[in-house]
Amino acid sequence: MIDPDTAETRVATMAGATIDGGAGATAAPQPLAGAGLAPRRRSSYRPRALDVLRADAARMRALRDVWLALWSSRLLVAAGGVGTVLALGFGPIRGAFNPPGVTRGFGGLGDVLAAPVARWDSAWYLVIAHFGYHPQLGHITAARTAFFPVYPLGIKALSWLGSPAIVAGVLISLVAFAAGLYGIHRLTTLELGRGAASASGGDAARLAVLATAFAPMAFFFSAVYSESLYLALSVGVFWSARQGRWAMTGVLGALAAGTRSAGLVLLVPALMIYLYGPREDRPSPPARAGRLLARLRPRFRLRGDALWLLLIPAGAVAFSLGLAVAGGDGLAPLRAQGVWGRHLAGPYVAVWDGLRAAFEGARQLLSFQRAHVYFPAATGSPTVAAAHNLAQLAFLLAAVPALLWAWRRLPAAYVVYVIAALALPLSEPVTGQPLMSLPRFLLVLFPLSIATGGWLAEHPRARRPLLVLSAALMVVFVAQFSTWHWVA
Repeated sequence: MIDPDTAETRVATMAGATIDGGAGATAAPQPLAGAGLAPRRRSSYRPRALDVLRADAARMRALRDVWLALWSSRLLVAAGGVGTVLALGFGPIRGAFNPPGVTRGFGGLGDVLAAPVARWDSAWYLVIAHFGYHPQLGHITAARTAFFPVYPLGIKALSWLGSPAIVAGVLISLVAFAAGLYGIHRLTTLELGRGAASASGGDAARLAVLATAFAPMAFFFSAVYSESLYLALSVGVFWSARQGRWAMTGVLGALAAGTRSAGLVLLVPALMIYLYGPREDRPSPPARAGRLLARLRPRFRLRGDALWLLLIPAGAVAFSLGLAVAGGDGLAPLRAQGVWGRHLAGPYVAVWDGLRAAFEGARQLLSFQRAHVYFPAATGSPTVAAAHNLAQLAFLLAAVPALLWAWRRLPAAYVVYVIAALALPLSEPVTGQPLMSLPRFLLVLFPLSIATGGWLAEHPRARRPLLVLSAALMVVFVAQFSTWHWVA
């Protein structure tokens, strides 16, 4: 097990000095505490922008739907995680990946409140925010480069203002989550709320927000993870592209590519919207009929503003250049996947590997024994690995009907984005769990949420059962996460 806390302290022990991410020396990471900011006085002046907002019925509807989904879902996550820790304790392996001062050390109440928001990969983001990457240390810190810098930089920035690092991470996640939900609402209304679909467009937008907020893995949206930030940025890329705001599209895409490696594929749907639409800034010419090559010809010509789209890869490129300038390997983010057990196996090979692993996992569970292991590539408990492989395949299969619905009802750029984003994890399987972390990767692919909202709008009887089941699964998973059981 790789411990993200040990790099600086081990090097300090060997070299007789301590490396720190900021000025001065420190022996070990400590909880970043700081005084709160003084509250501002409430002003009686109401900005004109607020009047404009209240006059826009669509925006006000979106804000109401987002606020309801936000507070109710986060309350459920907090109750599920904190309640489980109070009832059952922190779990048997709380020290396995829990560096002192990073995800614990906040006092009795603080450690309990941190349970639903700071586990597993949270430690990496918090350590990077405190120490940095230190690429010059080579293999000792190589695993950190799998985590892109925009999110930990945000934590570092708020820490400078006096916020404890873990609180800063949660604040960024919550604000970004609210922005992402608002963007999903607006995009769903834009795509499904016109013409014959206008009657159900409002319901579809509200249901898409609820499907996102109460998704089985949605507890990650308030944790110290980059899911919320990436969701907000990727939704922003689509919204800006649909409005023809190409400079904003490029900037948001660059930030997304600096948040997660999947942000690089946002260039594909952005370019598709530019060339083929639909676009709100220019009237769409009639679709071409006839041969396939004729239909594939762009409906809009390339102009100078298309150059803004070249900014999208800039976030990842800047990260690589920064590592190289600091004395490390500029290709370390690509090579870091090997540290986590991923290997390049070919396009979407993980689908077949996941099917095989799930089949053997079913045999393992149905055998009611552990002596014989049906899937020997898996490590640890064979029953736990079997359950993980079955669950991960279930999430993949559940995404298929949503993707098919999106193919029939949403612009092609949405579907292409999902397929391109899934190409990364599905082409680099993990040996023991080929679909590892796939449920979390699917969580941020918002076209699937829009499709779910659209389908629920068409099937009113399925709304309550599906949302209740999804919320119940979210409670189960956050309970496992809070007690240091691996979820995704």
